[in-house]
Parts: sequence; C-alpha cells; structure tokens
Amino acid sequence: MTAATSPRDLARPYLAAFASRFLKMLQYRTAALAGFATQCWWGGIKVMVFAAFYGHAAGTGASSSMSLAQAITYTWLAQGLLVLLPWLGDPEVGQAVRTGAVAYDRLRPVDAYALWFARSAGWIAARVLPRVALMAAFAMVVLPLAGLGEWAWQLPAGVAAGLAFMLSAVFALLLSTSMVMLLNVAATAALNERGISAVATPVVIVLSGNLLPLAMLPDGWQTALLVQPLAGLMDIPARLYFGQLQGWQAIGGLGLQVFWIAVLVAFGHFAMGRTMRGLQVQGG
Repeated sequence: MTAATSPRDLARPYLAAFASRFLKMLQYRTAALAGFATQCWWGGIKVMVFAAFYGHAAGTGASSSMSLAQAITYTWLAQGLLVLLPWLGDPEVGQAVRTGAVAYDRLRPVDAYALWFARSAGWIAARVLPRVALMAAFAMVVLPLAGLGEWAWQLPAGVAAGLAFMLSAVFALLLSTSMVMLLNVAATAALNERGISAVATPVVIVLSGNLLPLAMLPDGWQTALLVQPLAGLMDIPARLYFGQLQGWQAIGGLGLQVFWIAVLVAFGHFAMGRTMRGLQVQGG
C-alpha cells in the first residue's frame, strides 16, 4: 500500500466532514441553552411523576424493576441524550434534496454514504455533548447544592459500569447515525423529509426507552424490547450505567449495538446506492 492510498489518506475527507460539521454546530450556543432549559423543565416534571408513582407503589406494597433513584437518574440521562434520538433526518440532506444540490455529492470522488454518515455523526455529536455536559452540571452538582440530592443524577454503579456506559454511548452515536442515514435515504427517495420524520418520532421515543424505561414495561416483553435496534440508543446504555448488565450480559448488550450498527449501515449503503442511481435532479 502506497502512502497515497494509506488508510489515513482514505479517511481524511470523512474526518474533515465530521470535524467541519461538528465545529459548525457548536456555534449554535443559544439553541443548546434553550434546549437545555426545556429539557430541565420536562425532566423535573417526569421526576415528580416518578416520585408520586413510587410513593403510591410503596403504599400498596408493589415492587418495581428500578429504584426511585435509578428512575430519576434515568430521567436526567434521557433528557441529556434526547437529541441523540434519530427522529429527524439530517436537515442539510433535506435541503440538498429540495434544492437539487444533492447532485454535487454524486460527483464527489468519495463514497457518498460514508460522507453523509460522517456529516450526520458530526451534527448529532455536536448537539448531544453540550446538552449532556449542561445536564450533568445541573442534575449532579446544582441540585445537591440546592438541597435536592434525592432528585439528583447519581453516579454509575462502579468504574466498570461507567466505562461500559461510555463505550456504549459511542456505539449509540454510531447506531443513531446509521438510523438517521435511513431517514436521509428515505427523504432523498421521497424528495421530502417531513412526513418521514412525523412517522419516525413516536416510534423512536417509545421503543428507545426515552418516554419510559423499557425495564418498567411488562416482563413478557423484555426480550423483544431488548433485542430490537432502538434499545441500543438509550435502554442498553442505561442498563450498563446502573450495573444491570454485567460480565457476559454487558458484552452481549454491547454486541447487540454493534450488530445493529453493522446491519443498518449495510442496508443503508445498499438502499442509498439504489436511490442515487435512480435519482433525477430537476433544473439546470
């Protein structure tokens, strides 16, 4: 392999696409602060709902698969990772489809799928990281200082759980990007992304565990809920964070994420190739 075709040179345009989109999105500080404030509000409402639910359950002697502290931590974690969920396609792709600029990506001497994947990953990462940092500062530091430690974001179950969660979060980013790519391809084929996003949003919110922890759903559903791809966005990382998946179970959870990333990337690459070959761009 010559220096001109080294892996580093081959990856350079995709890394540049990721970095440029990431840095561009970091400029929208007002949007990040507004989203953070909104998520704090809804997080507080959900925490109060959980507190009332667990208070009633304690009075009736009912049990739950999660403690109140875990449910509260799950709530803040879910709010911090909210924009990780793939209910929207990449807006730049949608605009390129509407304007016909998508034709430029067909002419670039790079793999179009990998280029869009890198851009979308940068778009998602730049939206998630500031909000997670702000949410952690608020729920892990400010709430205890304000005397609301019982409503705070708790630390992971241990060092191993924390490391497993961090690795799982990286996989969740890649999994989310692979799903966003499917929305991008669908938007390219339909020439409009609004209807697709409207259908995807409720499915993603429910099956990812963002609306309600999947562990709280009926026991008979747990296996099916855990192996479906959307669980890798929120539910599996949370189970690792709480130490509910350990040893081989933790490896199995991470393996499920990797499996679905590989499947969705392969399918998305195939679907995008077919879509691009049949794409007609109007105008001139």
